[in-house]
Amino acid sequence: MSAVLGSRLPIVAAPMAGGPTTIALVRAVAGAGGFPFLAGGYKTAAALADEIGQAEGLGVPFGVNIFAPSRSDIDRAAYLAYATELQEEADSYQLHLDTEPHVDDDGWQSKLALLREHPVPVVSFTFGLPSPAEIAAVRAAGSAVFATVTTAAEASAARAAGVDGLVVQGPNAGGHSATFDPARTIVSIPTADLLDQIRAAVPLPMIAAGGVDGPAAAAELLRAGAAAVAVGTLLLRTDEAGTSATHRAALADPAFDRTVITHAFTGRPARALHNGFIARHQATAPIGYPAIHHLTRPIRRAAGAAGDADRLHLWAGTGFRSAPTGPAAEVIRSLADGLDGTPSCI
Repeated sequence: MSAVLGSRLPIVAAPMAGGPTTIALVRAVAGAGGFPFLAGGYKTAAALADEIGQAEGLGVPFGVNIFAPSRSDIDRAAYLAYATELQEEADSYQLHLDTEPHVDDDGWQSKLALLREHPVPVVSFTFGLPSPAEIAAVRAAGSAVFATVTTAAEASAARAAGVDGLVVQGPNAGGHSATFDPARTIVSIPTADLLDQIRAAVPLPMIAAGGVDGPAAAAELLRAGAAAVAVGTLLLRTDEAGTSATHRAALADPAFDRTVITHAFTGRPARALHNGFIARHQATAPIGYPAIHHLTRPIRRAAGAAGDADRLHLWAGTGFRSAPTGPAAEVIRSLADGLDGTPSCI
């Protein structure tokens, strides 16, 4: 059993904000011996508190992930130009886009307060680092703290800030990159090689994420020094995931033949199935999360409801073709069957 995570298996269900992570998915993953994360992004503190209560009722170890506030400002002229450009997409659904950028911190202080007052076994942060004092307060409440990092430099900064461990996210991961600098080019590197770089610089336990498309990939990352491996895309089509029907269908549709990293939907780099929206707007989309996220959200919501995969953010890792249907527990068990004799060091 993992000394830090407390799970029977070194397999983590990645937090997938925006719907895919559900209490049913948490229950299924934990029941199969894995370690599940709740996705705190885009939720109010009250909604997150309710999910924490439900997860606690399962009597299993689990984690909570929340977004660190964005440190990047949006160029107002670039925002207005992009809003004007996207209005044609919005017209398809009789929507009028907001020409004033909306920026928030996703309820940062209220979620931190919740986690201090109602500690959970593990807390992870994505999109940047809290202050050392904020990390220390969460640790003092009784939680182990992990930071999601994408480079050795970010890992070193996380260690200096006082975290207990790292979620090392390779660029093959689906959904948002956790990079601290949304404007930087995401360079292709195998997750195992990234683990090697970070392990040489920072002696902290590592959970590896990105490119885990089956047992062989999971075993490789454990051999490369990861204490556990995280899966996200492999769970998107399972029975317990809250993935929309439009997204589920696209993951199996041969018309979608590759993934790309794009900032066209949210102003922050993310890996998704390549579709028309990306083709039309990637070249002109500005960097600026969460303002661009709020700008495009009405279009994405309408597209999802209408079954319009051409305008939807179809988050997916490079191994999306391996994502099965059926019970989530079967995904965890199939990964575990391929890990016999593979070391885990959390």
